[in-house]
Amino acid sequence: MEETQKQQNKLICFLLDILRGVAIGIAFIIPGFSGGSVAAILGVYERLVGAIADFFKHFKSSFLTLLPIVLGMLLGVAALILPIQWGLRNYPMPTVTLFVGLALGGLPSITPKLKGEPPAKPTWKHLFACALPLLAAGSLCFLPLGQEVDLFHLNFGGYLLLVLIGIVGSAALVVPGISGSMLLLIFGYYNPVVRLITENLLHGQQVGICILVLFCLAVGLVIGFFGISVLMKYLLKKFPRGTYFAILGFIIGSIPAVYASVYRETGSILFSNPWYWVAAALMLLVGFALSFALVLWSKKKKTS
Repeated sequence: MEETQKQQNKLICFLLDILRGVAIGIAFIIPGFSGGSVAAILGVYERLVGAIADFFKHFKSSFLTLLPIVLGMLLGVAALILPIQWGLRNYPMPTVTLFVGLALGGLPSITPKLKGEPPAKPTWKHLFACALPLLAAGSLCFLPLGQEVDLFHLNFGGYLLLVLIGIVGSAALVVPGISGSMLLLIFGYYNPVVRLITENLLHGQQVGICILVLFCLAVGLVIGFFGISVLMKYLLKKFPRGTYFAILGFIIGSIPAVYASVYRETGSILFSNPWYWVAAALMLLVGFALSFALVLWSKKKKTS
């Protein structure tokens, strides 16, 4: 009986990690949002970073930790990239506001990390660690967009640059609050990569070039994942409270960057129809409620 209960608990945890991975994957395809922020809000950030950093040192345990999350990420990107792109194109404000609500509702999950163990008042160093990333994330709103890259006519140097772009994107994914898709948008790669997947690869057109482009990006993603994860694991071990204050600053600072990225994509997020704003407010409440309920449920499970 006890063994059966353990197996059921393992299955539940596996499925929950897949769902967390779906949320992280969705964050990666929304300009302005960070997969690292979502991982921190969902309470799996330290586990995720530790598993990536120790992948070769503790292969089996790291692989089992990463497997459901990576599966969820791939599932989230594959299943929702088209609906989310449709929502961002036709209803940008409600779509983005839903995810802002999810981010805000999950902030209480990192509150215990901010208080420290034992709890103590924050020092000026902690406040500085929060303010600096907040300003850095918010400053992304003011960076000019690069000219879009033609991914179907790249030379050898262009493919090497794709690896570098993958490293930058993965670093932004691992570091909470810095959006990989936002940086790709600034560098001029986001829309071409999205179109390459949705308009070419999914329709079986120029498959060879599509696979080569995605392979180069994947190589950069893997390199960046391991390098930045080792650094983040060190910071979480040596300066856990200050690191989480920095994470909080990144998350808060990324919210205006989300709306700025939508404005850049659509030309406007302001609509005169009052029902549009009602829909946006409802999406904010729905996102906040879902995320906050997940935080409460997770705390209850930990306590029990």
